[in-house]
Amino acid sequence: MEQNPLFATLEINRRPRRGDAVPYVPLHVTDSADRYSRQEILPGIGKGGQELLGRSHAVVIGCGALGCGVIDQLARAGVGKLTIVDRDVVEWSNLQRQTLFDEEDARTGQPKAVAARRRAIAINSTLAISAHIADLTHENAESLIIAHGKPDLILDGTDNLETRYLLNDLAVKHGIPLVYGGVIARRGMQMTIRPGRGPCLRCVFPEPSSNGEAETCDTAGVLGAAVAIVSSLQAAAGIELVVNPDRETKPCLIEFDLASTRFRTIDLSAYSDSASRAECICCAKRRYEFLSGERTRPAATLCGRGSFQIPAAGSRIDLSRLASKVAPVAPVTANEFFVRIAPRPGVEMTVFADARAVVRGTANEGEARALYDRYVGA
Repeated sequence: MEQNPLFATLEINRRPRRGDAVPYVPLHVTDSADRYSRQEILPGIGKGGQELLGRSHAVVIGCGALGCGVIDQLARAGVGKLTIVDRDVVEWSNLQRQTLFDEEDARTGQPKAVAARRRAIAINSTLAISAHIADLTHENAESLIIAHGKPDLILDGTDNLETRYLLNDLAVKHGIPLVYGGVIARRGMQMTIRPGRGPCLRCVFPEPSSNGEAETCDTAGVLGAAVAIVSSLQAAAGIELVVNPDRETKPCLIEFDLASTRFRTIDLSAYSDSASRAECICCAKRRYEFLSGERTRPAATLCGRGSFQIPAAGSRIDLSRLASKVAPVAPVTANEFFVRIAPRPGVEMTVFADARAVVRGTANEGEARALYDRYVGA
């Protein structure tokens, strides 16, 4: 009996031993006809929904943990066009939860937007993906997101509140659905914003926290499993918005805490009608304070190489609390006047009680702001 070449090296009735050659059987894929077959058979999607996905354009702001999860899932789902915006580079501490990056990206300090684009294309070469290495601000937000046509949706993968409120302003102004997500430690939340159909971010959270006590991933840590849940909720919400854009859904905020295995859905219907949203600065009064730059804190370049001042946030910081929060993750010097943080050799950030900070040793303003957001919060 002629031996099957598939088992020419490995005997069928024993486990492979160390040193055995593993047979390689190439797969001859003639087309991608069944690439999305498992997705197309889902109720509510079908071939028509898949075609809508293939013609859709999603913008992902931020290629951190949430952005990586969202980009990966949307690329695999067949979203036709992706725009990626991120200001940062890949670091070793990212690899624990930022699933699009590998050790080589961290070793070479690849820009996250570039590394994410390369990986997304490797996942699905049929997609059109543009990457922008940029710090999203009120000055460039509209040119980066809508300059070449209004996208079908925006997905929030950012790490600071100021940028999230900026995205909310832009989404409401231009009528673009925004999928918000947040994660810290073992906790996460997700909310879908549909301008004109339900509450915006400022309806639910009128003002961002700015007292320096808000936890960040760099001070409180983050569990990769919590990230995966939030990014999956975001991707699922984004796909639903594309394939069923007119479907009426109850607005809600999903929250969970893996430490206690508690999940809850908060009904936001009370904010849905125009009367209940009448006092919202953004979606009712049409004042886009973050998009206009009215609420932006411009950094000042100081004398000396790589020195920037991040202006006061409008409320005071409890310096002792800040020092206690940061001490487990970075060297800290504190007194009654300031907290001095050393994020890495050659870089120093001095934070004052009025929330003002002086950052020395960074390459540019964007890096200085990123460090402030990491250790102090927006």
